[in-house]
Amino acid sequence: MAIVTNYVTAQPPKWAENTVLVWSVFVGMAVVSLGLFFWERRLAAGAPDGGVRPVPLGRIAAGGHSMNPPTVPAPVRGREAELERIGVLVRGSGGGMVVACGAGGLGKTTLAAEAAAQARAQGQVVVWIRWRDDPERLGQDLAQAAHILGLPEARLEEARTGRVSLVDAVWEHLATVTGWLIVVDNVDTPTRVGPGSGPPAAYRGWLRPHGGGVLLVTTRDTSRQTWGPDAELLHLQPLADDAGAAVLLDAAPRAGIETEAEALAVRLGGLPLALNAAGAYLSVPTSRHRTFTAYQHALEAEFTDLLGAEHPTAATDPAAARGVVRHTWDLSLDQLHSDGYTLARPVLQLLALLETAPVPRTLITPELVTDATGLPATAAMVDAALAGLHQYGLLHTPETDEPDPGSQAVGRLQLHPLVREVTAHTLARPEPTTAWLAALDDHLTRAVDAVAGMPGRAGWPTARLLAPHLPAHLDRNTPDNFSRARDTLADLAETLTNAGAVSEELLLRRRLLDAESDQLGPDHPDTLGSRNNLATAEARLAPAGRQRWWQLPRLG
Repeated sequence: MAIVTNYVTAQPPKWAENTVLVWSVFVGMAVVSLGLFFWERRLAAGAPDGGVRPVPLGRIAAGGHSMNPPTVPAPVRGREAELERIGVLVRGSGGGMVVACGAGGLGKTTLAAEAAAQARAQGQVVVWIRWRDDPERLGQDLAQAAHILGLPEARLEEARTGRVSLVDAVWEHLATVTGWLIVVDNVDTPTRVGPGSGPPAAYRGWLRPHGGGVLLVTTRDTSRQTWGPDAELLHLQPLADDAGAAVLLDAAPRAGIETEAEALAVRLGGLPLALNAAGAYLSVPTSRHRTFTAYQHALEAEFTDLLGAEHPTAATDPAAARGVVRHTWDLSLDQLHSDGYTLARPVLQLLALLETAPVPRTLITPELVTDATGLPATAAMVDAALAGLHQYGLLHTPETDEPDPGSQAVGRLQLHPLVREVTAHTLARPEPTTAWLAALDDHLTRAVDAVAGMPGRAGWPTARLLAPHLPAHLDRNTPDNFSRARDTLADLAETLTNAGAVSEELLLRRRLLDAESDQLGPDHPDTLGSRNNLATAEARLAPAGRQRWWQLPRLG
C-alpha cells in the first residue's frame, strides 16, 4: 500500500526559477479563460446577425433524429410547375405557408424533398420535420428549428419557465428571419397539431403562414377549411402520361421503349407510388416479368400479387404502409373512421364495384348503402362519408364539358382508376360481394325507372351518367333475371335516344344485341328488334358526325 504525503523541497525545478516564463504561462491561461467565458456569454445571448449556429440538443429535443431532408433517389418527373411555385416563394422575401396535398401515393413527400434540395442548393437553411401525431414533439422540433435560425437560448428559457408561450416565441422569431424552408411532412391528422384544440386555420398553433421564410406542409387533407385562407394549396394530381413513362424508364431503362412505358403508365393511372413499385419490380433481374408490356399484361391476372400484395409490416407500421400500394389508402380510411366518418370505407367499397366512369350522386343513397352493407345509414351520414373521401383525395367530383346547364347541376362522383381497382381487389367487406352487387343492381334498376319517368329533359344528364354502368348490370344477372335487366337497358337506351346521346345509346344497344343473341338466339323477335334499333342509332350517328366537322381540332 503506497503512502502519499505532502512533500516540500528546497530544490524547485529549473523552469520555476524562470519568473518570466512562469508569469507568461499564468497570463496566457487567464486570457484563454476570459475568452472562453465571453464566447459562452455571446452564444447564450444569441447571434445578433441572425446567423446559423449549432444547437444543444439536450436542451431542446433530445430525440437524436435527423432534421435533414431525405435524399431523392431519382429525378422528380412531372412536378415542374409545383416546384417552380415553391421556389418562387423560397427565393422571395415574403415567406408564407404552402400545403402540398392529395391522396396517398401522389408523391407529396418526394415533391417536398426535391424542393428542399433545391432550396439548400440556393443557400437556404432547410429543416425537415416529420409529423408523428405528437403535438409536443412537433413543438420541440419547431423550437429546435427556430434555435438553428437564431432564437436565443434566453428566450427559450423564458418559454420553459412559463413566462412566455413557446409557440408564440418560436413564431415571433421565425417572422423576423428570412432565408429558410421548414418542411413538416405527412400532417395527415391536422386537427391534432395543436397546441390546444384550435383548428390549423386559426393560425394560433404550430403551423402558421406568417414566417419570414417558407413553411411547407405535406398532407392528405385537401380541404381549404382545414388550412385557412392564407395557405397556398398545391393539390397534386396523377402524373401526365409522358412524365409517368419517364419515371418507369428512370427505374428500369432496359424494360422497353418509351411508348411501352407510357402505355403502362396509363394503365397505372399516373400514380407515382404505383409507377415506382412497377419500376422497382422490373429493375430486379430475378423478376418473372422483365418488360413494361409483360408487366402490363400480367396485371390482368396477377394484380393482387403485383400491386395488391400484403406487406409484412404495413398493417401495423404507418411509415411502411405509406410506401405500399395495397395499404396506403387504408391509412386515410382509418383516419376517417376515427374522426367519425364510419361509412367512408363501405361507401368507397361500394363505389369500387361500379365502373371507372363518373357515377351520378343520386345513385348513392342511404337505402343503397344499408341494403348493400347492412349498416344503418342516414342522408347526413352518407353526405359526411362522401365529403370525407373527397377531403382525403380518394374521391373526385369531375366537371362536365356539356353545354347543357342541366348537366352541370347533376353531381358526379369518380374514383381514381387505381384506387377503385385496389379497393375492389383487396378490401374485405362485412358481407359477401354478391350481396353488395345484388343491392347495387336493384338500385340501378330503380334509378333507370326514375330517370325514364321524369318529364322533359330533367332526367337526361343522369341517364348519360348511368349508361356506362348498365352493361355490367346486364352481365351480372342470371337467366332468370335476364328479362328484367334487358328491359332496364332498353328503357335507358330509349331515354338516351330522346336526349340525343348517341354514343351512350350505342353502348347499350350493342350490349343488348350481344346478350339477346346469346340468350335468345339470333333469329328471336327480340333479337331482331334490337338489331333494328342498333342500325337506326348508327344511322343517326353518321350524319351527326358530318354536321360537327367544324368542332374537330385543327392540325398544325
